[in-house]
Amino acid sequence: MKLHSQSFITDYPIPAVPMGEISGFPVRPGMFDVNGAMALPNGVNFTIHTHHGTYCELLLFHKEQEEPFAVLPFPEEYKIGDVYSMIVFGLDIEEFEYAYRIDGPYCPEEGMLYNRKNILLDPYARAVAGQRIWGEKKLNAYHARVVKDMFDWGDMPQSSKEMSDLIIYELHVRGYTQHWSSGVEHKGTFAGLMEKIPYLKELGINAVELLPIFEFDETMNAREIDGKKLLDYWGYNTVSFFAPNSSYAATDEFNREGRELKELIKALHDHGIEVILDVVFNHTAEGNEKGNNFCFKGIDNKVYYMLTPDGNYYNFSGCGNTLNCNHPIVQQMILECLRYWTISYRVDGFRFDLASILGRNEDGSPMNNPPLLRTLAYDPVLSNVKLIAEAWDAGGMYQVGSFPASRRWAEWNGRYRDALRAYLKGETWAYKDAAWSIAGSGDLYGGFYPDYKGPYAGYNSCVNFLTCHDGFTMYDLYAYNMKHNEDNGWDNTDGSDDNRSWNCGVEGETDNPEIREMRLQMIRNACTVLMCSRGTPMFLAGDEFGNTQYGNNNAYCQDNEISWLDWRLLEKNRELFEFFKFMIAYRKKHPIIQKKLPDAVCGMESLHAHDMNADRTELSKDTKAFGISFAGYDKEKGKDDLVYIFVNPHWEDVRITLPHLGQRGAWHLSVNTYGDEKHKYYYEEDEEIRIDYDFIMRPRSVAVFTGREF
Repeated sequence: MKLHSQSFITDYPIPAVPMGEISGFPVRPGMFDVNGAMALPNGVNFTIHTHHGTYCELLLFHKEQEEPFAVLPFPEEYKIGDVYSMIVFGLDIEEFEYAYRIDGPYCPEEGMLYNRKNILLDPYARAVAGQRIWGEKKLNAYHARVVKDMFDWGDMPQSSKEMSDLIIYELHVRGYTQHWSSGVEHKGTFAGLMEKIPYLKELGINAVELLPIFEFDETMNAREIDGKKLLDYWGYNTVSFFAPNSSYAATDEFNREGRELKELIKALHDHGIEVILDVVFNHTAEGNEKGNNFCFKGIDNKVYYMLTPDGNYYNFSGCGNTLNCNHPIVQQMILECLRYWTISYRVDGFRFDLASILGRNEDGSPMNNPPLLRTLAYDPVLSNVKLIAEAWDAGGMYQVGSFPASRRWAEWNGRYRDALRAYLKGETWAYKDAAWSIAGSGDLYGGFYPDYKGPYAGYNSCVNFLTCHDGFTMYDLYAYNMKHNEDNGWDNTDGSDDNRSWNCGVEGETDNPEIREMRLQMIRNACTVLMCSRGTPMFLAGDEFGNTQYGNNNAYCQDNEISWLDWRLLEKNRELFEFFKFMIAYRKKHPIIQKKLPDAVCGMESLHAHDMNADRTELSKDTKAFGISFAGYDKEKGKDDLVYIFVNPHWEDVRITLPHLGQRGAWHLSVNTYGDEKHKYYYEEDEEIRIDYDFIMRPRSVAVFTGREF
């Protein structure tokens, strides 16, 4: 059986006979319950709704032209409620672009900004014109294109992986392959990323989290600083929620229906790699009172945005405006959008930027039971899709561990990042939060104890990370004490000052071999702890080979070597890459790290923290180092799965003892980030070193021991 995307609906009851004529085009009332523009065998259906607007007209443009070749006002008989809908016959979707003009009251103090002169983008546009070439904007107004989706997904089922099964790799589509050293043919595109799939397979990750790939205009806030052109590189200012970013496509042909992106997703799925999209439903590219009016402002400003009593914009996003997510109309749009990407693009999950905004009321106040979050949590189409919240916003709401509908939603664990960054660099007083975090943040999420049975609890609710796009790379975390964002043009005032980093003795690049080795050791520590922590691990692309942003911890505008991955570092730091590979494979081999298993036969508790003497299971206030033990019975392998990770962030040696296994087995050294006399940092199973009782933890190191039966 062949399965096709349903965005091109061939079995819909399509009226075939025109009823009238407008501007020389045969027309008839359209399908009022199908938002956006849809290609039909004999015409195109256009549907748009506005609550306070009083007049609407459809504009048709030849490709890349500013003036419309036809203007089609919607007659009143083509309106039901707030919805305008019209089928226009005789249109070739390859030959035109479209937009709208809407009239109505202009009362800024009441939040209404209607202006019949404004050309408005369809909020349900499946493709946006004029954005094709990166860094160049050809039109003064955004136009939409109509797409016909006939992509064949075959019999590909949805992924059955749970959150706890994933190892997430966050990457920027353009920056991943734009540098000349990437070696791909189609640099900076979906096709270029597809060329890197063999590398992703070798690394071992099984999920990619793509920074925003919805259509955005990188030229919108373009400026020049010291001769460098700065763009909206990250793409967090969305222009169109239903359209893929056309400048990420290698050819015009593919962008017409998002084919290149679909081919990328299908290829990733064929190799067992899930696709998670970073989505931005907290604000749009229209900005505040001084911003542009190209879509939502001109359609229904007071519906789509949170407005103050005097008609200005609440700014809980830090980007000028805040989407009014819990208004029923906006809820509907967000739900339809996520369904569209799930059905038509087979996306496996969504990470919601500044997700706490999704739980705010129309006046900005937090809601106890936000209807949008409940709707997404229980929607049948989204039931197997991962929903991941960045559980805070720029308005001061911080909900890590308490995000509404949390048994369905996972969260970026910001406390994990902060606690482990501090502890690993030597702030030993952070031991308690660090221990909780490695053990799965059970105090926040539960899920690792027998009395908690929630389906999305604990190991399915917690995304652990030390680095992401926002902040230092893992290399920079141990190369800089302070941010260095001067190239952004804001006198180094932008970006976080709370980095919890350590430069290992010298700020920035150095030729000192001891400092360089210490930095690599600190990265190995971070990687080891991340891969041996309960919860879903996520790391930033390039961390595995020491990629740097030269101390810039807010590279949102840097479309250049600061942000692009330098693939030459892969060969320079090949040992680091091999270490990441090993740790990823080690995690996959030991399900006890990922989730709770049945009780271990050897009698060890399923999860416990240990002092330097493993018999002491209470951590003292003056502890310098600690261990976490994981134990359970692996039914598939028919034996106990035993892992013991010990972290010594102190600058001196520490002697430790290991948990007793009785007469059933012994501990073997699998990982030692300090390295042995041969500079070996990990051991395959047949190379592991048996440790009978105690072990010397070298300064600033992490060790992992595997329990094996006699």
